Amino acid sequence: MFDVFKSISLSHKTAPLAVREQIALNEEEAKRLMLRLRDILGLSELLVVSTCNRTEVYYTAPEDHNDTIIRLLLIEKGLTDTADYLPYFHQMANHDEAVRHLFAVCVGLHSQVIGDMQIPNQVKHAYQWSADLDLAGPFLHRLMHTIFFTNKRVAQETAFRDGAASVSYAAVDLIDELAGERTNPSVLVVGLGEIGADVCRNLVTRGIKNITLCNRTRSKAEDLAQELHVRFADFDQLSTEIARADVVISAVQRNEPLFTPELLGDLQVLTFKYFIDLSVPRSVDAAVEQIPGVLVYNIDHIRNRADEALNRRIASIPKVESLVDQSVAEFGDWSKEMMVSPTINKLKNALEQIRKEEIARHLKTLSPDESERVEKITRGIMQKVLKLPVLQLKAACKRGEAETLIDVLNDLFNLDNQPVDTTDDHH
Repeated sequence: MFDVFKSISLSHKTAPLAVREQIALNEEEAKRLMLRLRDILGLSELLVVSTCNRTEVYYTAPEDHNDTIIRLLLIEKGLTDTADYLPYFHQMANHDEAVRHLFAVCVGLHSQVIGDMQIPNQVKHAYQWSADLDLAGPFLHRLMHTIFFTNKRVAQETAFRDGAASVSYAAVDLIDELAGERTNPSVLVVGLGEIGADVCRNLVTRGIKNITLCNRTRSKAEDLAQELHVRFADFDQLSTEIARADVVISAVQRNEPLFTPELLGDLQVLTFKYFIDLSVPRSVDAAVEQIPGVLVYNIDHIRNRADEALNRRIASIPKVESLVDQSVAEFGDWSKEMMVSPTINKLKNALEQIRKEEIARHLKTLSPDESERVEKITRGIMQKVLKLPVLQLKAACKRGEAETLIDVLNDLFNLDNQPVDTTDDHH
């Protein structure tokens, strides 16, 4: 029987951010956990996916090791009271459920922002870790390549990746549009809470390099600037920084506007200066737009853009799910065929043994030329004898009836005593 696929998942759907942060794994921790799972449970195929929104372990094994894997993961993170965390995990011991779940995660159906582009890259990194540790076998290789191919089809054949569907992505999209011809616009981000920090990361991902961070608590700006390799400025330099920026993004949390005509003073704008206000309540005073050349976009503008993109993505979900269905079905056929591969090998070996024994009895009386012809003829007969059982086995796979046929062949040819020749491939 071919090993079946199983998984454990902790995500934004099952656990709050505070728990997800505690359990997220970096590359070093993920690889250490994989080696531990290999050594303790004897697993040979493993995939560990860990992002800010999810931590998941996928593996092939006949037994259900989900509970043990969760406990070992928690121990890796230094969380000894494992019982408190178990309810946050979704466990999949069903092969089809685990396969479909990984497909859905990779194409972005389960992302916090639906259709998110970041997850396929994060899964590619995880797959690379498996390959590095020699923990990706034929099953995982085939599964991952099928998923990457499906992902490409989703991007090409649906509107599932169209537009920016989160506020922070939509803000960055708007900057791209506004900057237009300016090759390297100067962007000032003020306020580094969750949304502000998210915008900064998206700006860097998009390739915008001329970024300055500014925050009332200086250490927060300093830390993020160091992480993203951008510059930061002290809060008391705000007026100077506004003057030199092409785009100002405000994500500050306060009850009255921070950006007022008074703060901007006698600001001289040569072309245009854009303020993107992501704060609620608003932090850019509407009167600022009376300064010539200054344009203000507030959270409602951005949300509308994000909502339009999100609606297009939601409308394309049935098409995406249909592509996933096709791929899952094709992969299912392949993995079922993998189940009968050892039987085909054993049957071939059994017939080959009979053939060789029979030829050996007559070799002494045959000339080299005759023995070559006998070799050729008997090989041809053997291939013809094998052809029908192999086709019947593969057809039985598709019907889900392979096990009965495998048992019959095992009994007829006493295959249980045959070694499996793994060097041969019947696909």
